[in-house]
Amino acid sequence: MTESAPSKADLVAAARAAAQRRGLRPVAAGEGARGFEGHPDWRDSQRMKQVGALIGVASPFFRLHGGHAGAMTRIGGREVVNFASYDYCGLNADPRVAEAAKAAIDLYGVSPSGSRLVAGCRPVHDALEEALARHYEAEAALCFVSGHSTNVSTIAQVMGEGDLILHDALCHNSILVGVKLSGAARRSFPHNDMAALETLLAENRGLYRNALIVTEGLFSMDGDVPPLAALVALKRRFGCWLMVDEAHALGCVGSRGRGSFEATGITPGDVDIWMGTLSKTLAATGGYIAGSSVLIELLRGYAAGFVYSVALAPALAAAAERALQLLAAESERVARLQANAAAFLAAARAAGLETGAAGPYGIVPVLVGDSLLAAKLSERLLARDINVMPVMFPAVPMQGARLRFFLSALHKAAQIEMAVAVTAEELDGLRRDGFGSTIPPALLDL
Repeated sequence: MTESAPSKADLVAAARAAAQRRGLRPVAAGEGARGFEGHPDWRDSQRMKQVGALIGVASPFFRLHGGHAGAMTRIGGREVVNFASYDYCGLNADPRVAEAAKAAIDLYGVSPSGSRLVAGCRPVHDALEEALARHYEAEAALCFVSGHSTNVSTIAQVMGEGDLILHDALCHNSILVGVKLSGAARRSFPHNDMAALETLLAENRGLYRNALIVTEGLFSMDGDVPPLAALVALKRRFGCWLMVDEAHALGCVGSRGRGSFEATGITPGDVDIWMGTLSKTLAATGGYIAGSSVLIELLRGYAAGFVYSVALAPALAAAAERALQLLAAESERVARLQANAAAFLAAARAAGLETGAAGPYGIVPVLVGDSLLAAKLSERLLARDINVMPVMFPAVPMQGARLRFFLSALHKAAQIEMAVAVTAEELDGLRRDGFGSTIPPALLDL
C-alpha cells in the first residue's frame, strides 16, 4: 500500500514545529507584521554584544577613518600605523591614479547611469578589460561592479544542476554563495590537499556532466598560495575546468606581482577562469573575469551580476587601468611589499607569534584561537596606535580566530618592528591574565 501525501494541515504543523525549534514564534492570522528582533542572527549579534560588555571588549568593527588609509591612518583623532587596508602596492593615493579617475569624471560623469547592456559602454570599460586580458594572456575579460558578485554570478551562470564543483575548504564566501546558487553538486577538499582532491575526482567525476575546481591564488585568511601546477595536472587528467580567484594575489604574488601563474611558472591559459578584484592592488572597486572569448560572451549575455547591475563607474575603470599600468612599470613596489612581508614574518616567528603557513606576500595572520581574545587584542593594539582587525568565527573555524595583518609597500621597517613587538607583548599579557581561557560565570546565564 502506498503512503498518502501529507495534508496541508500536516505541512503547516511541520513548519510550526521547525520554527519553534529555531526559537521563532509563528505569526497568528491577523496579527500583522513584526520587526526583525526575532531573527536568529539578530539575537546572536545581541548576545555577542552582551558578552563583550560583560568582559570589557568593545566591538572592533566599523572604525571611522579620517583621510586616506595607507600605511598610516587617522582614527579617533590620532595617527596610527595601519595594517587593515588592501593597498598592497601603495597605489591608492598615487596622484597618477587619482588624475586618471578625475579625468574620467570630467569626460563621462560620475555614474554610468545604467547597465552596459542598456546604457551602453564607455571607452574606459573596454580599455580596462583589454588590459586585464593582456595581463592574463587571455582572449577577453569582463568587469563587474562588485568583486563578491563577480564570483557569485560567474559560478552560478557557468555551473548548474547535473554539474560538480570542487573547492578548497578555505575558499571565500563569494565562492561558496556562487556554488550554492548554481544548483551544482558540491565537494569541499581540505586546504591545498591534492591527494584528497584526486580521491574526490576519482570517485565523483564520472557522475556529472561538467566539473569545476575552484581555488584562490592567495588565500585571504591564511596568506598562503595553492599548488597551482598540481591543480592544472588534475584538471587535465579528469577533464575539469579550473577557476582561480586572484583577488589578493595580484600585486602580491610573483616576482613582478602578476599573480599565481607567475609564481608557479604555469602558462596562464592552463587556467580556464581567472577571477580578480579591482579593490585591492588596483585601487578601485569591482571585479573581473578573464578567459576565453566564449566564456566572456556567455557572461556578458547571461551573468545576473553583470546584466542586471549598473556598470562600473568610469572613474573606477580609469583608476584601475592606470594602477595596472603602474604595477607593470614599477615592479619595485612588489619587491618592497614582499620584503616587508618577509620581515614581518621573520620578526613574528622570532617573537613566538603563530603565523600558520603564511608566505611573504602581503597577508600575515597572527593566530590566537579564541574570538574574544582576538577582539581584545585588537582593542589593546589600537590603544597603542596600531590598527589591525580580528577575524573570528564564522569567518574562520571555531578556535581559529586571528589578527590579520595586511602589509604594504609603504610600511617602514620601524613600523613593522614596533607592531610585532607590541603584538607579542599585549598577547602575552592577556594570556597571563587568563583572558579567553575561562568562561566568566555571568556568561553562563546568557
